[in-house]
Amino acid sequence: MKPIYRPEIDGLRAIAVCAVILYHAQINIFGHQLFKGGFIGVDIFFVISGYLITSIILKELVTTGSFSFKHFYERRVRRILPALLFVMLVSLPFAWMYLLPSSFIDFSKSILYSLGFSSNFYFHYSGQEYGAESGLLKPFLHTWSLSVEEQYYIIFPIILLITFKYFRKYLIHILILGFVISLGLAEWGSRNHPSFNFYVLPTRGWELLAGSILAYFEIKKGHRSENQKLNLILPTIGLLLISHSIIFFNDNIFHPSFYTLSPIIGVCLIIWFSNKNEIITKLLSTKLFVGIGLISYSLYLWHYPIFVFLVKFNLVNLNIVTKFFLIISLISLSIFSYYFIEKPFRLKKIKFKKIFIVLFLKSLLLILFCVYSLNLKFHSFLTKYDGEARNFILSYDNNNFDERKNIFILGNSYAHDLLNVFYNNNELVDDYYFYTAVSDEGRANFQIDCLSDFLIKKKITCNKNLFSFFKTQYEKSNYIIFAERLKASGTYLNPNFDKVVDYLKKDKKKFIIFLDDLRGADTLDVYIHRKGDVPNKKDLDKLENEFFKKGKGNDWKKNFLEKNKKKFYKNEIKFLTRSEIYCDYANKNCPLIRNNNKIYRDSGHLTNNGAKYFSTKSKLIVEKILDN
Repeated sequence: MKPIYRPEIDGLRAIAVCAVILYHAQINIFGHQLFKGGFIGVDIFFVISGYLITSIILKELVTTGSFSFKHFYERRVRRILPALLFVMLVSLPFAWMYLLPSSFIDFSKSILYSLGFSSNFYFHYSGQEYGAESGLLKPFLHTWSLSVEEQYYIIFPIILLITFKYFRKYLIHILILGFVISLGLAEWGSRNHPSFNFYVLPTRGWELLAGSILAYFEIKKGHRSENQKLNLILPTIGLLLISHSIIFFNDNIFHPSFYTLSPIIGVCLIIWFSNKNEIITKLLSTKLFVGIGLISYSLYLWHYPIFVFLVKFNLVNLNIVTKFFLIISLISLSIFSYYFIEKPFRLKKIKFKKIFIVLFLKSLLLILFCVYSLNLKFHSFLTKYDGEARNFILSYDNNNFDERKNIFILGNSYAHDLLNVFYNNNELVDDYYFYTAVSDEGRANFQIDCLSDFLIKKKITCNKNLFSFFKTQYEKSNYIIFAERLKASGTYLNPNFDKVVDYLKKDKKKFIIFLDDLRGADTLDVYIHRKGDVPNKKDLDKLENEFFKKGKGNDWKKNFLEKNKKKFYKNEIKFLTRSEIYCDYANKNCPLIRNNNKIYRDSGHLTNNGAKYFSTKSKLIVEKILDN
């Protein structure tokens, strides 16, 4: 039984994809972001998928008494993979050129997991919060929803076939039970495990099953609603529920949860009660809505990588007019993709064997490139904290270098960054011995506690071995550098820091504070990595205000910097900022690439090439320590 084409379903797809695109476009009018709940478009897609897939399977079971998995999965492959692989292949050179090394590694992993129908798990377990600023550096974050649907396509037909064959009279009961359990899990998960809840099939299944339940009743009855009054009223209510969610939902809402029932019910009302004499059905069946619906898959695939590469790397001026033309360009590209990639691969006159070979070769090319990037090429970009620099330290420990001055670097992973910069300066390593504690990101606060234990004559509160190490290194050190990225649990906000500074002065230890930036730990990095230029005061003020306004919980940074800048000057505490070392103020430029090599591996850490490049400037730090 061939499915009856329903143009209003394509109209619903149009609403769904437009909602998602407008959400990611972050369009603001008079300081108010529109379409804050546009992420709900994905939920609309889920209901539609559940309805259509269940209709296809049940109609085949009812009419033939059997189900062809071969034909079902062939249709899914023709529908999903050609356009997805095409977008991935086109995105590769742009990712290579514009993504920082760590982001490119994420990019490669996301492609591999997406090809394995599991990118939703990857983004969850990599700690990626959907809608967060960091997601704007991941071109294939949106493939999480494809993975959910693909997992549904694998599992659901098997369950449905077994249920239909052995428990047919309980089929609707099982569908409803699955709906209730999944919704209950989503409600609980939204409050206890929001990331896992957002990304996985068990808590998204109820949305797909909502469509499945509609399909069951339609096939069981042989028709949808025949109540003329309800058919005229309820589609309008359904569209209002969807519109309300798109406009008034936001990233802070529990989702998916009981709140999400609102748009899901709205979609179900339109699917069940739509008819040719009703105004919403007529609206959704217009050429505009149907046309957008037909290219909705290509639109969905293209929009996010394009926004990442163009918008977030500031390759275009992001005013509302530019965003409008960007969306027009996106539509044009999607039309091309639909007619020259999607449709040809769906034609049954092209044998599936040929399609399979083409798709296999494309997939193999992607896999080989991504594996190469992960295992070979981009390993050279990572700063070798546990490699060259640390081995160099151990070689000092095993030899007598008494004639060299000792410089002890305290901090977190940024202290290791600085260590690698010093290590690459041959002139400095002839005169100085640089070393730091074995510590990862977030351990700087622990270090200052350990340092204060023996300076302030308190009992040992930190690890005994680390205490012993700090005591020994402090006593033999000639100079001390505090280097870290500013954070709420960091050194400079530690209540013992001021006391430690007092003891350093009493012991006549020369020291310096190496800060990220006196305007905020993240704002300068954000600006530099978007433009590669030193910001003027106006630009930095604007960026800083925008950053703090977003409620990221970083007001303490601004307050700390304003307060302590004066204190550092008053108490004659020497400090340098990263921008003084890593930016060229004379030419108003902060280099991101040197000799075709990327300098940074993420928003702040350096690559090995970056450490070598900035090593020529590292003497400024030592000179400032020596300057009395």
